[in-house]
Amino acid sequence: MQSAPTEAFTADIPLILGMMRLHDHPELTQPAKLADWLSARVDEGLNVFDHADIYGTGECERLFGDALRAHPTLAKRVRVITKAGIVPAGQDSSPWQVKHYQAEAGYLANAIDKALGSLAVEQLDTFLIHRPDPLLQAEDVARVLENAVSAGKVRQIGVSNFLPEQWRWLARNTDLPLVCNQSQLSIAHTDPLFDGTLEAHLTDGMRWLAWSPLGGGNLAERIPADLLDSAREETGLDETALAIAWLHQLPGSPVPVLGSMNPDRIHSATRGTQCSLPRPLWYRLLESVRKTAVA
Repeated sequence: MQSAPTEAFTADIPLILGMMRLHDHPELTQPAKLADWLSARVDEGLNVFDHADIYGTGECERLFGDALRAHPTLAKRVRVITKAGIVPAGQDSSPWQVKHYQAEAGYLANAIDKALGSLAVEQLDTFLIHRPDPLLQAEDVARVLENAVSAGKVRQIGVSNFLPEQWRWLARNTDLPLVCNQSQLSIAHTDPLFDGTLEAHLTDGMRWLAWSPLGGGNLAERIPADLLDSAREETGLDETALAIAWLHQLPGSPVPVLGSMNPDRIHSATRGTQCSLPRPLWYRLLESVRKTAVA
């Protein structure tokens, strides 16, 4: 398997802004308002935005695209990730009405074309298969992804929620590098640090895009108050920044995919990417959340 190109997700990309909850923010449903919000984030150095075709039943991609259509120059300043391959039960047109995966060639080809139209961009920066599909025919899917890249519809490809042997099987069937795996990782979800998954990312040159990097935003409920107060006092970081600093310190510097659209929380998260925690504090936080002593 080829190593991912270094320009894929470099150190100058501190955060990726997740758009999963965009449709939950009525104040941003007007194209001009959303365009202003996007422009402010880009001016802060945050120009990578994460989507999926199922977010808001497609509404999130549409709202984002409406903002770019209203302000075409903005489209040239953003990088857009999107994902496809999950069919929710409510969108299953078969008699079975069941949530299922559809990482098959024709479906993904159509999803790429649909995303380009919905998002109003000339090229998807990164296209990901949203979930590993046991029925995935790797050779057929690889040809579709290769065709999309050669046609300029997609700049680079990756996967989401894949385990190492799952992404390696896809990678063996294409000459394209898989540049990333978007998967859950945070101080509240640390199993991948102890089962070899982190090292597999590093070995295979896969950048980890970490979803739910704040552990659901309830770390204050999981870390003893006295420890959290001491950590804040020593580092000057709030709960959000501490969680991001903890994550960013891992080998390979996983890139947080932040689900919050609150500018203050985004600023705190950005600050966290600029700080290193003392190693004993890093382990003390780990120990407190795992509720078990370091062996």
